[in-house]
Amino acid sequence: MSLQQSARAGRVRSRRHVAIAGLLATFALPQAVQACATCGCTLSTDAATGYSTTSGWRINIDYTYIDQNQLRHGGRKATAEQVVDQPANPALDGGEIEKNTTNHYINLTAMYRFNADWGVNVIVPYGIRDHSTYGTQSQPYAPAETAPDQLSSAHVSGLGDIKILANYQGFLPTHNLGVQFGVKLPTGNYGGQNEDGHLVGHPVTFRSGPVLGQSLDTDLQAGTGSTDLIVGAYYYQPVSQNFDAFASAQFQAAVKENLNQAGGDFRPGNLTTVSVGLRYEAHANWVPQVQINWSRKMADQGFLADVPDTEGTVAYLSPGISASVSRNLQVYAFVQVPIYSRLQGYQVFPGWTGTVGVSMKL
Repeated sequence: MSLQQSARAGRVRSRRHVAIAGLLATFALPQAVQACATCGCTLSTDAATGYSTTSGWRINIDYTYIDQNQLRHGGRKATAEQVVDQPANPALDGGEIEKNTTNHYINLTAMYRFNADWGVNVIVPYGIRDHSTYGTQSQPYAPAETAPDQLSSAHVSGLGDIKILANYQGFLPTHNLGVQFGVKLPTGNYGGQNEDGHLVGHPVTFRSGPVLGQSLDTDLQAGTGSTDLIVGAYYYQPVSQNFDAFASAQFQAAVKENLNQAGGDFRPGNLTTVSVGLRYEAHANWVPQVQINWSRKMADQGFLADVPDTEGTVAYLSPGISASVSRNLQVYAFVQVPIYSRLQGYQVFPGWTGTVGVSMKL
């Protein structure tokens, strides 16, 4: 080991927080909505703030803004005419023309470490979502179908699906390799409109427009109605005196669905996320960093699912910075810019997303 490597290793061991990427930052609100396959926040806030190895409590609060205002198909922009005349499902005589979905996600994360090896996180999300659509239009497309009087709107606000995640990082003396496992619970309101036209669950309905009183799509509700299992792993590695690199991966799949009746069933698609990044730690009180966040969302299934329009692969470039306000208080801010998308069907997609947060050790 060189002198530089030796000094670097000493600095790593002595740091109060080990800067490894965790997957606990994947937000507990449904990450896939009808308007976009993978538009939920994929940012790793553990990498943003550093991951505590000392016992005790830490509280994180973060806010993310996602405005899905670009109609897209595959990796390109799409038009309302394409949605209707070139439907995602050729068997359909038309398609739904989405206009916009604006999301505000607030997450409270309580983290407790029993020791340097074991910890548990509880993530409690609150979401506010405004969705607008011109509804399902039949072929051939006519400009009158996207006139203002054809627009219907819905508003969602409330508790999302809570996640409980345990993590173990005792494989190496430096505690820079860990695994995570846990569950997502169906705590958010969920539901839809079954094949008989009846509301099932407790769905939000449209509050204006031609479809007033009808159920908002199941995958746009505050919760999915499913219990999901979550597994993941992360690894941190110093690459020079001032740079840390990290990588993390997580897989989430539903194992039990509350919406399970014929003609009114729904199962969210499996979700895989991978993050890699680099932190510049030459300064004690502020840390510039960059992440690449990749996610793959499989299509939702069931009568209440929009199967053709909920699958996709996206990647974001996420530059940001964290700063220490005091010994026990950190703040951070990130912007996510999409650099790749391959969306099935027609989905509304964000041009960018923003996240700000605060982390406090108790």
